[in-house]
Amino acid sequence: MLQSINPYSSQKVYEVREYDEQQINEAIDRADERYRSWKKVSFPERKKLMLEAARELRKNKEEYATAITEEMGKPITQSLAEVEKCAWVCEYYAAHAEKQLSDKSIETEAYQSYVSYEPIGVVLAVMPWNFPFWQVFRFAAPALMAGNTGLLKHASNVMKSAGLIEEVFRRAGFPDGCFTNLPISSKKVEHIIENDKVKAVTLTGSEMAGRAVAAAAGSRIKKTVLELGGSNALVVFDDCNLEETVRTCVQARFQNAGQSCIAGKRLLLQAAIAEKFTEKFVEAVRNLETGDPMDKDTYLGTLAREDLAEDLEKQLQESVEKGAEIRTGGKRDKAFFEPTVVVNVTEEMPVFKEETFGPLMAITVFDTEEEAIALVNKSRYGLGVSVFTESLERARSLVPEFDDGAVFVNELVKSDPRLPFGGTKSSGYGRELSVDGIREFVNKKTVYIHKY
Repeated sequence: MLQSINPYSSQKVYEVREYDEQQINEAIDRADERYRSWKKVSFPERKKLMLEAARELRKNKEEYATAITEEMGKPITQSLAEVEKCAWVCEYYAAHAEKQLSDKSIETEAYQSYVSYEPIGVVLAVMPWNFPFWQVFRFAAPALMAGNTGLLKHASNVMKSAGLIEEVFRRAGFPDGCFTNLPISSKKVEHIIENDKVKAVTLTGSEMAGRAVAAAAGSRIKKTVLELGGSNALVVFDDCNLEETVRTCVQARFQNAGQSCIAGKRLLLQAAIAEKFTEKFVEAVRNLETGDPMDKDTYLGTLAREDLAEDLEKQLQESVEKGAEIRTGGKRDKAFFEPTVVVNVTEEMPVFKEETFGPLMAITVFDTEEEAIALVNKSRYGLGVSVFTESLERARSLVPEFDDGAVFVNELVKSDPRLPFGGTKSSGYGRELSVDGIREFVNKKTVYIHKY
């Protein structure tokens, strides 16, 4: 049985029996059979169903948000916002998919030449627990609007959310087999990738999981998109708007208890304002409301599992042994980890060079732009970087200096249906969202027509 345990109460939330090989194969067969007819469904009809999915999400958002909070500990207000964002991505692709996938004419010597964007078939999505609805919908909305069908292998601790997502599409009227949840453990993913009817895989998760999926898919020449870990830097220059930057940096690190690949994990402060900024930042962190995730006043609850808090505790302890200093927080109680700020952080410390998946901010001081650029690019990850400065000229000049997949100026890095999302280096490859995302899992077919 696969179980989800409430990390705040330690009570069992949900359990489901894992699919056996026969059930998995039957689900794949249904998805493949449905693809044969679904790819012929018109864009207006797909749009109608996707808009109905958005309405379903909003109509029952309390039910869905409660499941998120119970299973992985996210404060209820943030869970509600997550469900709303899922409705947004459904509406976005309902409105834009037809144009994004319309034929692209290219002038050549031919009578007519163009590129068409056609669905490829069954796509497997391997998804994480930290945004149990959003991560799935940002795959599912474009994939289904493109004419593909989807299979979901969700994280084992959010199986209730996984089942509810399938229910959203069923309630919206999508035909059986368009989107199927597979209650399985990670051990069965390779078996699914081996099936010839599964044409591609998208994964959001750890670097280790990404390597395993990429290897399995690559050995069978199947397309993959990987959105992996991150260690985003927040680069604060001495000409920033101090109050607004403190507020944004607190949100960038501590929303969802810091359990996000795009969270700002390394705070790089220019020396001239480092101490003043740190004081204000620490004060703001100490004022964060912690407690029961179901309380609407709670900003930071527990981590999703106790072992995650233990891992963060180990990274902190090893960094302190190397000379880091805890300014606030640092204590753990089961799955709860105090919001923590660490200063005197250097490049060789775990809280700098590793991904910290929890409410811990590591502060490093720099003097020059060149030093800041070097510190940002020291990471083996390349998901995103935020730059805080009143000089837009400076910000624009810095953009090409960073290796990351995104640069946000005076804002935290975030995913937006209108913008491509993805990273470089160990943060993965490929893009989700926007026109780039919907074109990841299509056949970009060249058509050349010669007229005698």
